[in-house]
Amino acid sequence: MELAGEADRGQAAIQRCLELRPDVVLMDMVMPDMDGATATRRIRNQSESIQVIALTSFKEANLVESALHAGAIAYLLKDVSADELAQAIRAAHAGRATISPEAAQALVQAASQAPPPGFALTERELACWP
Repeated sequence: MELAGEADRGQAAIQRCLELRPDVVLMDMVMPDMDGATATRRIRNQSESIQVIALTSFKEANLVESALHAGAIAYLLKDVSADELAQAIRAAHAGRATISPEAAQALVQAASQAPPPGFALTERELACWP
C-alpha cells in the first residue's frame, strides 16, 4: 500500500481524487466544508473505480446509511486496529464490503424500528389524516 495524498476538506478530497486517481479513499463523515457522504457521492460520480471507505467516529444509523447510499463500500470507526484497516483497504480494492460491528448494529436497530404513523397510507388517505 502507498499513501497517494491527503486532504482536510471534502472539496479538497474531490480535487485530489481527480488529480491522483487513488484506488481507495478513506473518508471522514464530518468535515468543515461538506459532509463525507456528499464528497463520497461526488468522487464516485467522477470515477466509479475509486472505492471509498467511510472512516469516522460516528456510528449513528443515518450517517451509516448516507455513506452507503453515497457509494461507500465500507464503514469503519476510527478505533479500528491498523491490521483491520489494512484488511478493509484490501477488501475495498477487491470490491468487497466491510462494515464495523457497531455500524451494523446501528443499521439493525434502525431497521427494526416501527415505521412512523401514516407510513403506509396513500396520498388520499393522508389527506384525511387529522
